[in-house]
Amino acid sequence: MANDPRDMDGKGLQKALYILGRNEHLRKQLIEFLKNAENNLEFNGSIRDEITGPIVDALHDEKDVYEKSLSDGTRFKFLFRTKIARDFLMAPREHPSHVWEPQTTKLLLALTSSINGDVIVGGAYFGDQAVLVAKNIRSSGRSIHCFEPNLDQARMLKENFLINNLDNVRINTLGLWSESSVRLKLDGFDSFANAVKADIDEEGFETVSIDDYRNQFNLEIGLIQLDIEGAELGTLRGASKTITQFKPHIVFEVHKDYVDWTHGLENTEICRLLFKAGYNIFAIRDFNSHYEMPGKPVELIPADKVYLEGPPHGFNMVAVRDAAIFSGSGYKIVENVSPKLLLHKNPTLHHPTDGL
Repeated sequence: MANDPRDMDGKGLQKALYILGRNEHLRKQLIEFLKNAENNLEFNGSIRDEITGPIVDALHDEKDVYEKSLSDGTRFKFLFRTKIARDFLMAPREHPSHVWEPQTTKLLLALTSSINGDVIVGGAYFGDQAVLVAKNIRSSGRSIHCFEPNLDQARMLKENFLINNLDNVRINTLGLWSESSVRLKLDGFDSFANAVKADIDEEGFETVSIDDYRNQFNLEIGLIQLDIEGAELGTLRGASKTITQFKPHIVFEVHKDYVDWTHGLENTEICRLLFKAGYNIFAIRDFNSHYEMPGKPVELIPADKVYLEGPPHGFNMVAVRDAAIFSGSGYKIVENVSPKLLLHKNPTLHHPTDGL
């Protein structure tokens, strides 16, 4: 019997798509076709995550670099790695309004428009949000301090600040941690990597606490943003003096893989720490993707009113000392809904309360 020529394990198809993807013109055409297909397919699930996204992923390898501009002229260069790059590349608009997480980006820009002091960003990646924040605070003479121990992404971050002529930035390849001078390494791929202790003979990076860093440069801090894959709690413990003295706004990620919210989000260690420091805490309703939401208020859920059911997932939260700053028309306080905005899920729980 002759060998079965069919590609039963899909490896042949993946190789074929990669070869197609080495031709820049054909790759662009195929991506445009897949973007159009998303508007015409009927599918009971996430078309992007289950159909079009994996095809686009197969066209690339992790060394592919793109450049894309926003509607305000901000330029980004980025490696094709993880969903952040893929969904930005597949944005419906040629010049979109943002890179990633529309409502978190909107919130960061609003908060940093009215703060005193500098901004600290842990997990700045290639600058998908940090570049916009730096641009937002530049005219007031304030600076942004970025921490990104992934050296490939730190290089992209530096380039993105340069091509946007932003000089109010300090880039650190240190990792934020509860204490300084600890040797760590990244475990996992790219934006999903979390920090773990490194052996003496392993390649790694040094840590610094926010309190030590602030003291070193005599900084006033107005906002802290953390997306560091489970190191958020320890980092905030290492910022206790900064938090007490300056009371900065804090935007941070929680994920079920790192945070046990079995007894409610309000009873997690990270929320208890911030409640004790006098903060009000809300979950930010957002797409963990690129999605245009012009004119939509940022919906915020009080920590004790968050719908948390579903598979392990993560989302962003915001902690402020005075919740009255969310009383304006740009915000909406909601209850008993999910922070995860998902097009293919129950609209009552996973769509904005006033519709898409």
